[in-house]
Amino acid sequence: MEGTAEENEKMFSPRFWILCGSTVLFMASFGMVLPELPDFLEELGRPDLIGWIVGLFTVGAFFSRFLSGRIADLAGRRPVMLFGTWVTTIAGICYIGVGAMKGDAVWSGVPVAVWFFLALRLFHGLSTGFRPTGTTAYITDITPLKRRGEALGYLGVAGNAGMAGGPAIGSWLTVEYGYDAMFMASSALGLIALLMTLKLPETLKGGRSVRWGDLNVFRGPVLDWTSWPAALGLLPVAFAFGTFLTISPDFVGSLGYVYKGTFNTIIVFASISMRLLAGRASDRHGRVPLLMAGGLMLAIGMFGLSWADSKLTAALAGIVYGMSIGINMPTIMAWTADLAQPGKVALAMGTMLMSLELGIGFGAVFSGYWFQGDVAAISMLYATAGMLGLIGFLVLIVLKRRIPDPRADALRQQKQS
Repeated sequence: MEGTAEENEKMFSPRFWILCGSTVLFMASFGMVLPELPDFLEELGRPDLIGWIVGLFTVGAFFSRFLSGRIADLAGRRPVMLFGTWVTTIAGICYIGVGAMKGDAVWSGVPVAVWFFLALRLFHGLSTGFRPTGTTAYITDITPLKRRGEALGYLGVAGNAGMAGGPAIGSWLTVEYGYDAMFMASSALGLIALLMTLKLPETLKGGRSVRWGDLNVFRGPVLDWTSWPAALGLLPVAFAFGTFLTISPDFVGSLGYVYKGTFNTIIVFASISMRLLAGRASDRHGRVPLLMAGGLMLAIGMFGLSWADSKLTAALAGIVYGMSIGINMPTIMAWTADLAQPGKVALAMGTMLMSLELGIGFGAVFSGYWFQGDVAAISMLYATAGMLGLIGFLVLIVLKRRIPDPRADALRQQKQS
């Protein structure tokens, strides 16, 4: 169903494109460091802590969700986006400081530089705990309801573009110029994203300045349980992503990739190809049918990676996995907005994204614990993620009629009338 000219103009306004552009840079900023952090941690002296690279990041993101959603619904979308972007800008410079601390200093059996690195990963997680919550709420404010899935699909394309270019550029900078150059580039991209975000007007009606009381998690709601179906549907997707982020750098390294970020780029471009279609498809057919397709592709992609033994087979499986992300993420975000109570879209988004952090964190820590540098364990870990994706697919089939899907209900009512 095509929108009216007025709806198209509202959706594709300059602020829509500024938001998407700043999202590209934000995602590139924190994404470019991911493929190189395992080797960076090894240089610091504790490669066995690889699971905590992603795990602590998601812990920081998870706990910040208790604040970001409520602040976005009370004070506005803009301050939440700005804070998250500030964090990623500062973090890049801090990594350089951690690298300069390498030495013999040890505390409780762990190099001091490693302690600071782990603390920095926790801090860096605040960036994705705040920025995406405000961004998705902002999109729902400026987008017609009939095109919500499509708009979130385009936003996902922007995020994926950053995640495609960021790791590739980061790996190239690291190989050619070293870690400091890569970390400086990360901060520079974050700063540009911050300047672009400053140009965006507030969209929350009645928004106010942030108050100290907004930081009290025991005062007022911090969760919106209406989003629970989307949050549960996200768990296998998030677990697979946490597993992928943790073990893929070593996996692709064992296959002979010199620029490890190149493999991430393949995944992300596959995701982009589907995001251009999936958001609109979920607007036309409902959220649950699209998630069924996404869950099946997730299982196929993960099982394919568990069997891959060459660059070609890994790339083919990675393309299928990337396509599953492109289907699942915009559909789940649109589904969350559909389920949200009036005036609590950001709170619902924050609640759903907490599920994302839980899944990613558990996937990262679980895979990191079992992996610990043993390449032979990679196949089992990918297969575990594939099995969870298959279980999610089967649950959706069995419970399809019982799972709330407001968009599908609205489409059925339109056909009957």
